Amino acid sequence: MMTLVIGVQILALFRERRVWERILAFSSISSKAAVLALAVSVMREDWMIAVVAVIVLSAGNAGIMLLSHLLNRLNVQ
Repeated sequence: MMTLVIGVQILALFRERRVWERILAFSSISSKAAVLALAVSVMREDWMIAVVAVIVLSAGNAGIMLLSHLLNRLNVQ
């Protein structure tokens, strides 16, 4: 189910024209992929993958979201 949601988000990514909305879509895809990796790592009992997924969820998306809001404020098309 989560891979279907990621696919829909990728389709929405190609439809957008504005840069900051594309960056937000990339951030959304990244967080969904990290949650998917976290779920798979718990099922496989592989805690190294879980640690990487948690790092991506906590630190990776914050910078992307900050950049997209900055681009939105600057009115970059």
